[in-house]
Amino acid sequence: MPYTDLPGYLEAAHTGKVVTFPTDTVWGIAVKPDYSQILYKLKQRSLEKSLILLGASAADLWPYVSIAQTIWQTTTERHWPGQLTLVVPASPQVPLAVHPTTPDTIGVRVPNHPVACQILTRTGPLATTSANVSGQPNLMNVDQVLSQFPQVYGLEDEALKTLINEPDNDIPLPPPSGLPSTVARWQSEHWEILRQGSVYL
Repeated sequence: MPYTDLPGYLEAAHTGKVVTFPTDTVWGIAVKPDYSQILYKLKQRSLEKSLILLGASAADLWPYVSIAQTIWQTTTERHWPGQLTLVVPASPQVPLAVHPTTPDTIGVRVPNHPVACQILTRTGPLATTSANVSGQPNLMNVDQVLSQFPQVYGLEDEALKTLINEPDNDIPLPPPSGLPSTVARWQSEHWEILRQGSVYL
């Protein structure tokens, strides 16, 4: 379903279809959390590797976590939007399909990319993963993503520009850095770094 306009793209997202968009780290594929099993099948991803929830703001992700708000706000106000994934206790609102083997925790992030945030503002939090078959290199642009995954919905160039209110702007959108996010897990009294990226706690 390659390229589509914004209404078609949002309808696809809201009805459980897989969409793709750029983030500040990599191109991602995403789906409403209740339909997360589609991403596992699409990527040939092990069920032992949980998906993460991306949101447009910390407030959008709050219902999915179960952690003291003071801990949450201190860290998110300092580092979000940005390249930091937080692994925190999950609330019952997280569908089991998002994290089938680790139901007690969930990874969450607010990306620092204008397209991703505008899409997430319109869709609400989405279950996401990098746009590639598991174990293969990350795909670097929407053409590669839609070639690899023809059932995924991507936005036309004009729709992308309209999305960020730049219809006449020929300046290219910021590309993903290609670097993975820092991943930190809350361990009762401190953040434990599981993967060090560009963000330091």
